[in-house]
Amino acid sequence: MPVKTIADLHVEQGMPVLVRVDFNVPLRADGGVLDDRRIRMAVPTIKCILDAGGIAVCMSHLGRPAGTGPEVGYSLSPVADVLQTLLDAAHSVHFVAGACRGPIAQAAIDSASPGDLVLLDNLRFEAGEKAGDAAFAADLAALGGAYVNDAFGTAHRDDASMVGVPAAMQSKSRVAGLLLEKELRFLGEAIASPKRPFVAVLGGAKVSDKLGAIHNLLDRVDSIIVGGGMAYTFLAAQGKAIGESLVERDMVPRAAELLAKAEQAGKAIFLPIDHVCAQRIDTHAPRQVCSGDVPDGWMGLDIGPATIEAFGRVLHTAGTVVWNGPMGVFETPPFDVGTQAVAQVLQEATEQRAVTIVGGGETAAAVEAAGVAAQLSHVSTGGGASLRMLEGVPFASVACLEKA
Repeated sequence: MPVKTIADLHVEQGMPVLVRVDFNVPLRADGGVLDDRRIRMAVPTIKCILDAGGIAVCMSHLGRPAGTGPEVGYSLSPVADVLQTLLDAAHSVHFVAGACRGPIAQAAIDSASPGDLVLLDNLRFEAGEKAGDAAFAADLAALGGAYVNDAFGTAHRDDASMVGVPAAMQSKSRVAGLLLEKELRFLGEAIASPKRPFVAVLGGAKVSDKLGAIHNLLDRVDSIIVGGGMAYTFLAAQGKAIGESLVERDMVPRAAELLAKAEQAGKAIFLPIDHVCAQRIDTHAPRQVCSGDVPDGWMGLDIGPATIEAFGRVLHTAGTVVWNGPMGVFETPPFDVGTQAVAQVLQEATEQRAVTIVGGGETAAAVEAAGVAAQLSHVSTGGGASLRMLEGVPFASVACLEKA
């Protein structure tokens, strides 16, 4: 469903524009921002408002505070510091410590100059955010003359700032930011009208997390590659020995049903044919490559070299690739080799004019670590949201925006 974007927004001089961003970033032990990618991705939209002489009033959540007031370790203050370094000196960042609505927030906006940014503190300091409370949403809505949603990472949630605020601003402009528009376009077009062959690569720990995506994609893709811990539930459904590998026993029958459905539809599901195995998840643990079955007492922690080659052959012929979920325990080297290899193959596929889309926080981190993120067609900022799109789930937050 096409919606209006920030290109359609008329920003008056000094006009406060509410911008729902996704600044839910990891923090270091000393409290600083560990990875500023989500902040950097929001800057183009913010700059559109500032350069037009508006006041960008940014709101976001961070982590999972209790919702009973400000909590140490969950303040957006470190984000404000990063924002000030990312913006030039002409744009001042005003941080509203401990508050996201009411007189304190309003006073910060009133004192800001055209071209300034006001960052409200963590929305989840208030229980009304997660509860979708209408009164809380109305208080937020009162702070702005227009609303911009640029938070794809939370687009699948019905939180107050995502749905309640635009619902309370029906007489005002409600548009998508540049990042949200790009996310919806890439993922939407990939699913609706992909360049073929269309290959989905799914990984991560659990089949249950990807079940809806697999069901929705089976009718749309030409093939599915399955790696990561979830592959062992499928291998168990085929009667393969998986040793001590991760498996969702209650999902084995569902995995068998999906394999049968794929076969009936003439769609290939590619599973690992060899595995990098160890007896514990430890960088220094003895390991071996196991073809076929995983021995008793061992667990598969990454795809093996034959699987990397087999998956690569499929990906090199693809016209569109959507990847969500790592191929192994990539955060513990050397079990990151398979994930890194798939990242490199996707870079090569992009150079061969394939459309390559990566979704999911872990997968995005993996392609960043592999140094190929900039070479891919699109790296999504939202793990859960991109997965919901792959499942075909509509977003109420997007439905609240003005139709194009």
